[in-house]
Amino acid sequence: MFAGRPQSATFFLTNAYRLIRIVSEDPGTPGSLPATGEKIERLLRLAECGVRRPRSEEDGMEGQRISHYQILEKLGEGGMGVVYKAEDVNLKRLVALKFLRPFAIGSEDQKIRFIREARAAAALDHPNICTVFEIDEDESQLFLAVAYIEGITLKDKIARGRLECPEAIRIAIQIAEGLKAAHTRGVIHRDIKSSNIMVAKDGQAKIMDFGMADIMDHRDATTSILEVGTAAYMSPEQARGEGADERTDIWSLGVCLYEMVTGRLPFNGLYSQAVMYAVLNEDPEPVAKLRPGISGELKSIIERMLAKRSDERFQKIADVLPLLRAAEKHVQEGAAKSGSGSHEGAHSIAVLPFIDMSANKDQGYFCDGIAEEIINALTKIKNLQVISRTSAFSFKGKTEDAREIGKKLGVSTLLEGSVRKSGDRIRITAQLISVEDGYHIWSEKYDRELKDVFAIQDEIAQKIFSALQVRLTSSEKQAVERSATHDVVAYDY
Repeated sequence: MFAGRPQSATFFLTNAYRLIRIVSEDPGTPGSLPATGEKIERLLRLAECGVRRPRSEEDGMEGQRISHYQILEKLGEGGMGVVYKAEDVNLKRLVALKFLRPFAIGSEDQKIRFIREARAAAALDHPNICTVFEIDEDESQLFLAVAYIEGITLKDKIARGRLECPEAIRIAIQIAEGLKAAHTRGVIHRDIKSSNIMVAKDGQAKIMDFGMADIMDHRDATTSILEVGTAAYMSPEQARGEGADERTDIWSLGVCLYEMVTGRLPFNGLYSQAVMYAVLNEDPEPVAKLRPGISGELKSIIERMLAKRSDERFQKIADVLPLLRAAEKHVQEGAAKSGSGSHEGAHSIAVLPFIDMSANKDQGYFCDGIAEEIINALTKIKNLQVISRTSAFSFKGKTEDAREIGKKLGVSTLLEGSVRKSGDRIRITAQLISVEDGYHIWSEKYDRELKDVFAIQDEIAQKIFSALQVRLTSSEKQAVERSATHDVVAYDY
């Protein structure tokens, strides 16, 4: 059956063993199946006698030397290969050697693609990406030499208990930073999961296995036997066997963030196909239900990262970072005030770009300037959480429902408005909207001379404070009064 094709035989046998383990370890499987599995396994072991096992799979590797690496100890193994701790005897440094199982590289074309991908990964130089030193072969078995990291996987860290929100956000930011660096170089990871993230003793997160990306991309998820832990992080497009792009990594990071704050995966199943069905057709348990008190801002970030349609997700990892940083800042501020990471009862607002209602539609800069000055004034108040300009202005020109925008930004209120400028006259309309029900909390129209625009901004800010019942200290009142520019011309640039 496999004459002259040892790789095919190894692939078949390895996956057969994994299938048997799934059947025999499944507590919901009828009692007769484990016994059947044992009989099949004995037959497969006899068949395997004709297939030579790679040296990395043999016992007693410790102390052996491969190339210029001295094997020290076995660190672990997974579906794709075996990992050893080793010493680079030339440079006197510790490394991790990752040996790929023969079935992982099924053809010469896949081998060429893998080497190309590994070289691309080796070119990535970022503190949140594990460094790839080299790729080599031992007895025709490919292996990667990567930096050895003293720490634990994110998966093991979560197994000890769900993370506090500040720590979860901090780790997510680091992963996002690493992905941003990779995406800038045109490298997509395709297999982001908590077991592929190492957390060093100093708290620094590092993304592992970038060199495995091309193997993951050319594996047929719809037909191959995948580990349940891998399928749980796959995006819907991967589950359908489609191509991967930046949004795929964003989805997988969203799964990790969900896992960090809730202590569980959003999609589960006893076997990979069941998990992929859940990814494609089911909604995860709401984060707020599993983690009461989580900020609406963080909840919305996770929900948008896990949008099943890729065009409804963040399109770039760079779009996620400012929101994560804003969430981190607000969680830290909330913790400093109340001694916890909860934001319950806190007011939050996003100021959307004001719409240009002028006849020639040539007052965009002026409209943006007004919104920016209001944001600047509101940020002076400690008891008010204000979404950053970058995040709020990402909705410029879009016609989404205010409630949907508010949910995506994770705020309780939105300020939107319009500006009509004609000669030395200006008309500004502003509305404060409740995200929960979409109703107006307050609205006002100002029809005045252009020179009064600064007074209008101050009035809008004061009306917001009053409507939200935010009390200002004397120093905050002074800060708000000093924050605005008083040069009308500045709004035109």
